[in-house]
Amino acid sequence: MPTPTVHPNFHNLPEKISGLANLAENLWWSWRPRARMLFKMLNRQAWKESGHNPDKMLRELSPEILSAAADNPDYLRHYNVVMSLFNSYMVRKENPLFNAELESASDTAAVAYFSAEYGLHRSLPFYAGGLGFLAGDFIKECSDLNIPVVAVGFMYPEGYLLQRIRDDGWQEHIDERFDREAAAISRVMTDKGRQLIFKVPLIDPPIHVAVWKIAVGTNALYLMDTDIEQNDPWNRTISARLYSGDLEQRLRQEIVLGIGGAEMLEKLGLHFRLIHLNEGHAAFALLERIRDYRLDGMSFDDAFTAVRDRTVFTTHTPVAAGHDVFPFYLMEKYFRSYWPDLGLDRNGFLQLGVHPQYPHQGFNMTVLALKASAFRNAVSRNHALVSRKMWQSLWPDKALADVPIDSITNGVHIPTWVEPKIKMLYDRYLGSTWRDNHDNPYIWELVEKIPDQELWQTHYWLKIKLIDAIRERCRKRWVSEHASPSILLAGGAMLDPSILTLGFARRFTTYKRADLILNDLPRIKRLLNDRWQPIQIIFAGKAHPADDPGKHILQKVFNACRDPQMGGRMAFVEDYGEQTAQVLLHGVDLWLNNPLPPMEACGTSGMKAALNGVPHLSILDGWWIEGYNGRNGWAFGDVSGESDRTGIDAGSIYQLLEDEIIPLYYDMSDDGFPKGWVRVMKEAIRSNAARFSARRMVKEYVQRYYVNAIKTL
Repeated sequence: MPTPTVHPNFHNLPEKISGLANLAENLWWSWRPRARMLFKMLNRQAWKESGHNPDKMLRELSPEILSAAADNPDYLRHYNVVMSLFNSYMVRKENPLFNAELESASDTAAVAYFSAEYGLHRSLPFYAGGLGFLAGDFIKECSDLNIPVVAVGFMYPEGYLLQRIRDDGWQEHIDERFDREAAAISRVMTDKGRQLIFKVPLIDPPIHVAVWKIAVGTNALYLMDTDIEQNDPWNRTISARLYSGDLEQRLRQEIVLGIGGAEMLEKLGLHFRLIHLNEGHAAFALLERIRDYRLDGMSFDDAFTAVRDRTVFTTHTPVAAGHDVFPFYLMEKYFRSYWPDLGLDRNGFLQLGVHPQYPHQGFNMTVLALKASAFRNAVSRNHALVSRKMWQSLWPDKALADVPIDSITNGVHIPTWVEPKIKMLYDRYLGSTWRDNHDNPYIWELVEKIPDQELWQTHYWLKIKLIDAIRERCRKRWVSEHASPSILLAGGAMLDPSILTLGFARRFTTYKRADLILNDLPRIKRLLNDRWQPIQIIFAGKAHPADDPGKHILQKVFNACRDPQMGGRMAFVEDYGEQTAQVLLHGVDLWLNNPLPPMEACGTSGMKAALNGVPHLSILDGWWIEGYNGRNGWAFGDVSGESDRTGIDAGSIYQLLEDEIIPLYYDMSDDGFPKGWVRVMKEAIRSNAARFSARRMVKEYVQRYYVNAIKTL
């Protein structure tokens, strides 16, 4: 089996601390504060300038700094503790979620997990939004629970989108190639010392793929790269960046992700028990599994059943336009030489992806995934209702309630998203075992033990940290680009930590309604400019490069931020990514979410905010229908799907702010902090942390799907 190589040796590391090389190459450090501190202790400024990327930092540090650390007894004590924890963690342990006969051999993964994007760390920009962060959190939690998973995705040389806002407020994207040599990613090499490269089966003209690996705790993410000299120029760009706007290129991406991904696992010698598709982008992997069974002598029907019984499909998209549908002529172009190996003719093959209600639309990837999987789930209870309505025609003999699409509500990886200073509070007051049992809701009852003033002071410190970070961004842009003052003001140069601060960070697509709070400009101006109880709003997010309506909404928001009548109390933070998400989620006072229902499948950012004591103000859609209890935040609206509800929903936000939220925030006790607000903060943590953790989510997948799928073997 080919093995991944570590990056070229960190030749400047002294022997005493040489373990830092292996530690830097495994993302385990990214969700372990003590491990991050080990790198930060080497040089705080270098840690900051590297973007909290130890791989990059270690390559750039001078030998003198590293030698000084190796000779520092205090540093060595910390180093020995962290390395001991890391080495102990990396020993694969038995998992009680799997019974004895289901345990996997050391060279076998229980699950092959396919996703078009992964949000793991800012140094690995292979994500566009929530789908990617969900996939990253899933892989991390599987590692923490000792569930053997091999993940499959793309290594995008051009990432997703480096955002820059022009003087007129229009979003531009800047090309910045991913630096593969300065991140925790390594080439997978053959026995002959060359990078593993393979050809995608039966696709003409041929597409060649190079293989990379990212270590995520005890699990691995293997990434495919078509930007290699063996490919023709038009094939080199298949994996250039996420979600190509060109339909044929999008199809080619999904062929490589699905068929190529399955072939890659075969070339790696990695055997797995079942497939889990995170959305329909990789559904062609199921066809490749069917083809493998056919080569072993099975009929198509038997092979299809065998694959279906061992496949889990998670759908995240509650709107028809969000599902990939490819014209039949493109499917014929690329699969004409493929379907005979499945034992199918043209019509039989194309029928695998035909939507019964819209048979002339084309080949629907979600239809294929739903037909070829025995375990199907939406990502919240309400999303399951929406999905059953959307796909009922695939099961015409079943009543709506019996359509076989279940729900497992998303969750977030708590070690990744809890802020270190908040974590210290939990360490102090929730008991020493809370991290190992954080999906136990009773653990979180102990949040009441945290002194109100201590929780408030910690949050206020994080708020200052957020605003300082935003101001520093403005300063750097002023120095490096001589940006116009209006852009710097729109970027948040005048934010004030003493003011009630709302955060809104989403993809800028129309249904997310980023501009909803601007619906009544005179009313929002009064709230922003109130002399005694003002508010301020921080926006962040990107529009897809091909989404002009989303760009127009972003432009509207940005230009409002620099309008003097807004009082300098609105800001747009450009180039939203994982690092910005962390400081925003931890530092704002209130998290705002107002999509057009029922178009929010789940929405995990509010979960991350609540985990850190930031209450949610959200329309009743997605996860908030399950999470809201009347005391842990604020809710408005319903999921009736009225065609024009903009004015109603905006009015609800204004009224909640005016009547409840603002007065509560500014109701200061004699001790100088808002005790009523802190009660809501505590309830947000207590009621949501366990229920919406990735640990709860992964355990549900294992107990409800994986074990049953593996038993069919």
